[in-house]
Amino acid sequence: MPEPPPTRYTTTVDGTYLAYQVSGEGPDLVLPVTGSAAVELVWEEPAFSGFLARLASFSRVVTFDPRGFGSSGRLDPAAIPAVQAWKDDILAVMDAAGSTRASILSWGEASPASMFFAATCPGRTASLVLVNAYARYLRGPATPWGLPEELVASYVATIRDLWGTGGCFAAVAPSLVPDERARRHWARVERLTATPDVLEAATRAVFVSDVSEALPAVQAPTLVLSRRGDRHVRPDHGAFVAGRIPGARFLELPGDDHVPYAGEWGGLLDGIEEFLTGCKPAPVLDRVLTTVLFTDIVASTEHVAELGDLRWRGVLDEHHAVVRRTLEQFRGDEVNTTGDGFFATFDGPARALQCACAIRDELARRGIAIRAGVHTGEVERHGGSDLTGIAVHIGARVAATAGPGEVLASRTVRDLVAGSGIAVADRGDHHLKGVPDTGRLFAVGG
Repeated sequence: MPEPPPTRYTTTVDGTYLAYQVSGEGPDLVLPVTGSAAVELVWEEPAFSGFLARLASFSRVVTFDPRGFGSSGRLDPAAIPAVQAWKDDILAVMDAAGSTRASILSWGEASPASMFFAATCPGRTASLVLVNAYARYLRGPATPWGLPEELVASYVATIRDLWGTGGCFAAVAPSLVPDERARRHWARVERLTATPDVLEAATRAVFVSDVSEALPAVQAPTLVLSRRGDRHVRPDHGAFVAGRIPGARFLELPGDDHVPYAGEWGGLLDGIEEFLTGCKPAPVLDRVLTTVLFTDIVASTEHVAELGDLRWRGVLDEHHAVVRRTLEQFRGDEVNTTGDGFFATFDGPARALQCACAIRDELARRGIAIRAGVHTGEVERHGGSDLTGIAVHIGARVAATAGPGEVLASRTVRDLVAGSGIAVADRGDHHLKGVPDTGRLFAVGG
């Protein structure tokens, strides 16, 4: 995780405190985060921190909590400011950060204020980047796809009721909430970002505002990006905005996530970087030699049938706790969890084998049998946290070949740990499904 920058405070003209951070070097880029995670949390989230680190590689990024959110000033929800006040917040933070002219990047509910800022402060706006944005959320003659006005009350009430449960992130960032554990994590992020009443009032205030008439006054170069499957802000909104800002460019991208740092954001940031710098980024594959570990519980389907869903959930919770504790002990990094299996990486094969054996032995004492596979090879990162490459497939196939209580390693791993004292037994040649050529496998320990 990148080292988080210090959080500083400034005040608006009416004395409201605003929390902001500055990271990176280059042309200034201002980013209000609103309900997407408070600035004190963003560097703790791998998806968001990776997104910000990429922005900071070509910009001096100024992130801040608009009033009512995160560490910024608390307000009376009944009088929550919206477009005008958040526009003033952008100006206050720019002044505090020493930025005379900046590009503005925003999405969702922060986007109308950003458009209004660009229209009213042309001398301070270098360019404007809008992701999953809208100028008018409500249905009208020019926006027939918008939300009917009579549904506003029920929609914002639903947002209020879901806030703090992880339900809002499940809706706007489905790729980040694949299971109940992730939902509990993002529930905490929601609770630390805003209170339900503030979130409800702020959302309603922006929903009933309309900055459409201000769009023709935007003079800054503008890029509008929309994800095709966004359930909160339809791409029609982005096309509408781009059609009314002179010279604006509109790009529709694949994906279901509303928040830009969720899902596959490499292509999105490629477009933003090219737009802001004038240079198309060279395709960069973060290739690294690493050791992958795959584990799963043996005969899990039969266990579910025998124990029932409730007792099986308890077994899974116990299993997950043991695996995560042991990964931390041996400096492994969890990549993802799917049901009863784990995928993790290590910077050395010996630690991966020791970790796999420790997990197996500890779970065996608890009556849980697992299988595990370890392989070392080159993997690739494509902008996000997901890993790809033949090494990942080989590791998964090695694990699938293992028997109950068995930790299998590829020949590559065996060769790398030779002389380490780790005992291995030759299990012969195996055809690994989907992997060319035959692989020789070795059982480790036990």
